[in-house]
Amino acid sequence: MSVRTEPARQDSQPVAKRPSRQRSGVGRRITATLGRALWWTAAVFGLPFGLLALWWVLSADSQTFYLPPLSEILASFDDVWLRSDRLRADVLPSLLRLAAGFLLAVVVGVGLGVLIGSFRRVRAFCEPVLEFLRAVPPPVLVPVLMLFAGFGNTMKVLVVLSGCVWPILLNTVEGVRAVDEVLTETCRCYGIRGPARLWHLVVRSASPQIVTGLRQALSVGIILMVISEMFAANNGLGYTITQFQRTFAVTDMWTGILLLGLLGFLLAMLLRLFERSALRWYFGLRQSQRDDGQR
Repeated sequence: MSVRTEPARQDSQPVAKRPSRQRSGVGRRITATLGRALWWTAAVFGLPFGLLALWWVLSADSQTFYLPPLSEILASFDDVWLRSDRLRADVLPSLLRLAAGFLLAVVVGVGLGVLIGSFRRVRAFCEPVLEFLRAVPPPVLVPVLMLFAGFGNTMKVLVVLSGCVWPILLNTVEGVRAVDEVLTETCRCYGIRGPARLWHLVVRSASPQIVTGLRQALSVGIILMVISEMFAANNGLGYTITQFQRTFAVTDMWTGILLLGLLGFLLAMLLRLFERSALRWYFGLRQSQRDDGQR
């Protein structure tokens, strides 16, 4: 007796693949992006707010005239800076002087840094002079600059320039010296010379080091901006804070110090946004290298 077997039925329509892997991959990327955003927010704002909270708690019962409670400082902040004309009369001139000195330092530092870093003989010739000038503290030059530039805005811009130029210059020199030799030979083989080689090879290769110099120069520039305004000035943040100190308006003096720190924080954030935009290729390259190393 023979048993008749029927062939297995096959569906006429193909079975569609479930996009579970694709969805899970997109979900992981979104989760990772949100996690990095939360970590960046906590890293940037966590410590400042934590220090302010600690300051608030420790100074709550302060009876010292020179260290008033943070609650009194914040209460006076609005009247001293926001409801008065000091933002236009003091803060704006300080920021303009800082911007002028900083931009001049960028032009001089990057220009001379590319020149010195590109030629070995020029670097050997200028290195002793650069080391000597870098060792001179910029605040020491304030009386000298007052003799030659007077007491106006020119002196204050030159003071900021004299301090900001060195981090930018030295980092640019090191960045130019570290240009990849393979890329240099590739440009030579393809005949890329002149301004195209200078911009696309030298400056772009040295740009991470240049931005590092910009971050260092910004903090130095803020300090020198305040110092320059403490000598023979009639406006500016440094001048106003000094006047508060001389008239024993201690709470108002602390509001100026708090405003100075807030401006420094905001300027650092703006510089970081510029860094992320200008060096997007650099951070992408580092991320791809880390991903390759984890595989």
